[in-house]
Amino acid sequence: MQNEQQFISGLYARLDALRDRAEGSVRRSVTQVGTGRQAKLERDVHVLEETARLSQLNAVETGLCFGRIDFRNGETHHIGRIGMREDDAERTPLLIDWRAPVARPFYLATGFSPMELRRRRHLTTQGRTVTDLHDEIMDLGDATRTGYENRDADEVLLAALNTARTGRMTDIVQTIQAEQDRIIRAPHHGVLVVEGGPGTGKTAVALHRAAYLLYAHREQLARRAVLIVGPNPAFLGYIGEVLPSLGETGVLLATTGELFPGVVATGTDSPAAAAVKGAAAMADVLARVVRDRQTVPERVTEIHHEDHGALPLDRATAEDARAAARATGLPHNLARPHFAFRVIDALTGQLAERIGGDPYGGPNLLGPDDIAQLGKEIATSRAVHAAIDELWPDLTAQRLVGDFLADPLQLPEHEQALVRRGEGPWTPADVPLLDEAAELLGADDSATRATQEAARQEQVAYAQGVLDVSVGSKTYEFEDEESEVLAAHDIIDAERFAERHEEIDTRSAAERAAADRTWAFGHIVVDEAQELSAMAWRLLMRRCPSRSMTLLGDPAQTGDPAGCDSWEQILRPHVGDRWTLERLGVNYRTPAEIMEVAADLRRSVEPEFVPPRSVRSTGVAPLVRSVPAEELVTATAGLAGERRGEPADGGRLAVIAPPALLPGLSAGLPDASHGESPDLTRPTVLLTPRQAKGLEFDRVIVVDPDAVLDRSSRGVNDLYVALTRPTQWLGIVRNADHRPTS
Repeated sequence: MQNEQQFISGLYARLDALRDRAEGSVRRSVTQVGTGRQAKLERDVHVLEETARLSQLNAVETGLCFGRIDFRNGETHHIGRIGMREDDAERTPLLIDWRAPVARPFYLATGFSPMELRRRRHLTTQGRTVTDLHDEIMDLGDATRTGYENRDADEVLLAALNTARTGRMTDIVQTIQAEQDRIIRAPHHGVLVVEGGPGTGKTAVALHRAAYLLYAHREQLARRAVLIVGPNPAFLGYIGEVLPSLGETGVLLATTGELFPGVVATGTDSPAAAAVKGAAAMADVLARVVRDRQTVPERVTEIHHEDHGALPLDRATAEDARAAARATGLPHNLARPHFAFRVIDALTGQLAERIGGDPYGGPNLLGPDDIAQLGKEIATSRAVHAAIDELWPDLTAQRLVGDFLADPLQLPEHEQALVRRGEGPWTPADVPLLDEAAELLGADDSATRATQEAARQEQVAYAQGVLDVSVGSKTYEFEDEESEVLAAHDIIDAERFAERHEEIDTRSAAERAAADRTWAFGHIVVDEAQELSAMAWRLLMRRCPSRSMTLLGDPAQTGDPAGCDSWEQILRPHVGDRWTLERLGVNYRTPAEIMEVAADLRRSVEPEFVPPRSVRSTGVAPLVRSVPAEELVTATAGLAGERRGEPADGGRLAVIAPPALLPGLSAGLPDASHGESPDLTRPTVLLTPRQAKGLEFDRVIVVDPDAVLDRSSRGVNDLYVALTRPTQWLGIVRNADHRPTS
């Protein structure tokens, strides 16, 4: 123990020295006064690099080192959240990054297949102090003993599983299991689907996979960023500390409702409305909406010319212009100039004929220059522009979708009332519609791009030279200098660098991606993927043209009416059969007694259902109380009071109930956090079944489960989710007066 404590203390001394060096370097760079553009750019690059390094060092402060592997050949390596070297980079690393290939035996070695290991050691720390050691003997022929051996190889795992929850997900880097490690290190390209029941560690595996991919493909993914999509804001808050604890701070976490820059989707839809908006058919509906905005006059539109009277724009001329614009295949706004050109050309021809035409059929008396001048007059006429705007308007996605939802005539009559909206806020189901509309419309920025292109090209070569200098000067101590450290060229490439001319864009790739609807991510992770609608999948596929994705979910937990029931239903329209399925079958969260109750529920609709195998048993069956409807709140509050103090070291209690009961329960549980984004770190939290997706708590009380079943066609799935959230204890408060809906 003492030797390990000395080693850990030495690591932290090194960490503090690196941190002090980075902080000092930033301070010196900021105070330096350089002359000229190059000096300023080089200073900004250096500050950007050092700030990124400092963020990584601060993020791994807790649990820096957690293991050691001793090989038969005498080699010994300590395993931690980052790699770390002495000043002399030629020496053996002080600490091996958990993602490095040499660290794999820590996760995969067994007594049957020891992978050349003699011993595997788990270190438990609190702050900077070693509190416990656990040794596993891998080479049974080695008689050396340390006194820290234990026959139970799962001791460290079980200790982690029984630890009281804090309201924030923690990493599992110390306890990754072999089946999880295989998925974490799976190849980068293509779509990987990870399916598993409640508590199988899907989310933890996905987050660690994101960290591993950023390690193994640093240069590519740090530039393009990784997007992690969660089901709701509460879930994103719950997982938000995992990647920073692993030294990765440049990942964008978002719900699908947050993926249209400039739109805050705070509204709510009825389940039926969300299902209509999320259906794949909405793509064709919106395409028709756009085409319906490309109109022609019923008869003739008279366009007044200041000197020569009215010019007629008839239906045939407008139809010809519309056909020519549509034939380009361009989005609506980008095709608009083609429509305008045809209209202007036709009106110019009329005007030229009126002024210079020979009534006896002879040649026009106007020359090319005269006709060109008439064309300029037509092109700058307010009346002409007004006519073009009426027939082929310049549209935004917000205007198009807003107008459509205000009067959704393109939908079947029985669906129109479901989705019709007034001036209320956008809803999460609206965001994929806005994104689809933006694709159909496009943005005509040709003039701006033409103005900027010459200056941009001039700057790119210069900026690339500055970044090349920064690559050559990298001197950080991480274990693998090519893949672990964020350098300037990882954060910003030459083109982005050059765009800002005098001012470097100091935003991370994730920050820039959040503000750019057309950003192409290097990899996307989607949790609770079965919940996303077909329209949401169209949005995400546009965000990742390479189709490099990790999808996590369980069709048995699908609750959203617009969600999908099979992976094939989700993926076939986008990737065909080019995807891989991995299944996780071990339940690390839910005790066997609770899982059996949840499994019985699933078997009521799926007789052959086989639940994931629980690794723990508490010996405590779920507690069920049945009370009259008017006593649901008081009974729940009483039960919550009984259980709030367990376990003795804290933990979290969740009360999960149908939405209709939340107002009464919040009054009866005044200390419980609730709302759209409840504080999960509070001792008690009040949630709906949908909000509880992906979360876990020490204790859970499910209120009026029969009402959950009756609420929607996917009520069984919602209740299955609610029942499988606890790690220790489950209580159920039933409504004795409940009558099933017909």
